[in-house]
Amino acid sequence: MTFPVLEGKVAIVTGAAMGMGEATAKLFAETKAKVIIADFNEEKGQAVTEAIKANGGEASFVKVDISKSTEVQAMVKFAVDTYGKLDIAVNNAALTPDDEPAAEFDEAYWDRLISVDLTGTALCMKYELQQMQKQGNGGSIINISSVSGFRPQPNNIAYVAAKHGVVGMTKVAAMENGPLNIRVNSVAPGAIDTPMLRGALEQFGFTEEDYAPQLSLLNRFGQPREIAQASLWLASDASSYVTGTTIHVDAGYTSR
Repeated sequence: MTFPVLEGKVAIVTGAAMGMGEATAKLFAETKAKVIIADFNEEKGQAVTEAIKANGGEASFVKVDISKSTEVQAMVKFAVDTYGKLDIAVNNAALTPDDEPAAEFDEAYWDRLISVDLTGTALCMKYELQQMQKQGNGGSIINISSVSGFRPQPNNIAYVAAKHGVVGMTKVAAMENGPLNIRVNSVAPGAIDTPMLRGALEQFGFTEEDYAPQLSLLNRFGQPREIAQASLWLASDASSYVTGTTIHVDAGYTSR
């Protein structure tokens, strides 16, 4: 059961065409937000938008490469032109983690991943903050980090660097914008059952039964909607005294 806790709010969700972003966009729509589905994958993004509408929600799609400033600015403008304002943003878009040791990392993929996962998230925050500052009514920004921002794993130096950076810049933005009642937080997912994770399992020949106990005290993978619920709480007035922090949704992985 969901309640209309975001009624009257306008939210951007980046990377909303699949996985955690899709689950977040659908949950926000269920709780009566007007949702901008922002993604580079137009076909899947449009499909999510139509699914929300078919379920009685309100959503619009905008194609965006968050590594490009002009496209991020256009995304925020689209939200305001379409629904009149911007109250909430979930900066979720990211690339698949790299898979080489530090001594051998792919420099081209480093550049691409950092441009999306770190610079892209910073660009989204920049222009979302500008719009919220202009409106003068506060707001809530949620950046999706990762347990890799707290407990690094080998062979993904670019991803670990980016997710550490997301946590740091979340704190900076929270410090700067607290007096304006713009709250900035992050969510650090653990092992979540997404196409990205399933692909990695297939690549390395693991099953959930084999691998989940290494990543979860609950001996299972998380579901995208469980991440969406954390973002929903941070987006809502229920978390009105929370800013500059990270919620770990990782079944205790970072507690060990």
